[in-house]
Amino acid sequence: MTPPKRILSGVQPSGKLHLGNYFGAVKQHIEMQSQGQCFFFIANYHALTTVQEAAREAKRKPGTVLAESTRDVALDYLALGLDPNVAIFFRQSDVPEVTELAWILATVTNMGLLERAVSYKDKLDRGIEATVGLFTYPVLMAADILVYRSNLVPVGKDQVQHLEMTCDMAVKFNRAFAEVFPEPQPFVPKQEGRAKVPGTDGQKMSKSYGNTIDIFAEGKALEKSVMSIKTNSTPLGQPLDPDTCMVYALYGLFATDEEKAALAADYRAGAIGYGGAKKLLNAKIDAYFAPFRLKRKELAKDAATVEDILRAGAKKARVEASKTMELVRAATGLT
Repeated sequence: MTPPKRILSGVQPSGKLHLGNYFGAVKQHIEMQSQGQCFFFIANYHALTTVQEAAREAKRKPGTVLAESTRDVALDYLALGLDPNVAIFFRQSDVPEVTELAWILATVTNMGLLERAVSYKDKLDRGIEATVGLFTYPVLMAADILVYRSNLVPVGKDQVQHLEMTCDMAVKFNRAFAEVFPEPQPFVPKQEGRAKVPGTDGQKMSKSYGNTIDIFAEGKALEKSVMSIKTNSTPLGQPLDPDTCMVYALYGLFATDEEKAALAADYRAGAIGYGGAKKLLNAKIDAYFAPFRLKRKELAKDAATVEDILRAGAKKARVEASKTMELVRAATGLT
């Protein structure tokens, strides 16, 4: 009997999850959870490359920013429909085997491979300090994937290079020692437009750009984010172009085909302005996430249960990670 394919993905707890996270990753994760043996983790080791500044700015007790952000991501995923009885859901740091494997992979990884990482160069361009952790980020990501001998990894186009680097490391290890790791394959959502959700300023929605609309924002906070979406100065009553409008693009993520067609017709006829379109978008976001918000508020009242879910998931994940590391230690002579 063919074993089920192993699917793995992670999300950083580096701030509140936003619409870009939801349509680019979370929604796909939840839809895929019954399509194989899924490992979904909260990448708190990875978050350490950027979370220090946030911790200093918050002037909080050491450790609380990352710990609370990690818990928030757990609440978000569980509220949005992830079932811990179906998928293995855990904290990255609760599986120490991943850092052991990261070191071993580092011994077969060329410096040149890491120097070519586009995401590393982008972060440096944005002024992020060039730490060793940031530079070796792809090695830890490879360890996350390979420690469970994953077959399929949901990624956006901007992360395909990291997966290619993972495959390179797997091949290098297998050639140097023994055939331990399968080469994982990328899963890029077919509706790629959904994977690149526009932010309020027109760039890809990202916490790094400060242009996000949070998934669980409500009331005045949600309205403020939506009304801040950048538009041009076309006066009310004049035709608008739905194909170049970020408000319309975001509306399309929530609306039916009929609703999108109707709004597009109003745009072209000059029957609605940007302010009216933003109000429609605000209502759509609010209604879509309303039941999830209610569930999240209930989950937040029971911190112990959320912690138990993460620990139980880590226990399952460690079983598989330990099996892999037995093979790795035997292959390398570390037994």
